[in-house]
Amino acid sequence: MALAVSMVAALPALAHAAAGKAADLVVVADTRVIDSGILRYFADLYNTNPTMNATWAVILTAVYGCFLGVLMDFLLSRTGLDLTSRKIVEH
Repeated sequence: MALAVSMVAALPALAHAAAGKAADLVVVADTRVIDSGILRYFADLYNTNPTMNATWAVILTAVYGCFLGVLMDFLLSRTGLDLTSRKIVEH
């Protein structure tokens, strides 16, 4: 039984081609054609410092979310829908 289980576990290894292990894929942003300063900054940041890139992504996502929330609150209040005085009834 153990031999059968080990043979089944080895089947995926047999299905690979006879070549060696593939090299790791490196993903980088191409900065050769970027003219804008801010885009160049973020492309270089993406290439060199993933932690700072992730930090900027979190910060900018929160800022964009707050901006969209304030904008939608303004637009809805202009149409007559005041969501600040809404009473929530839970059953």
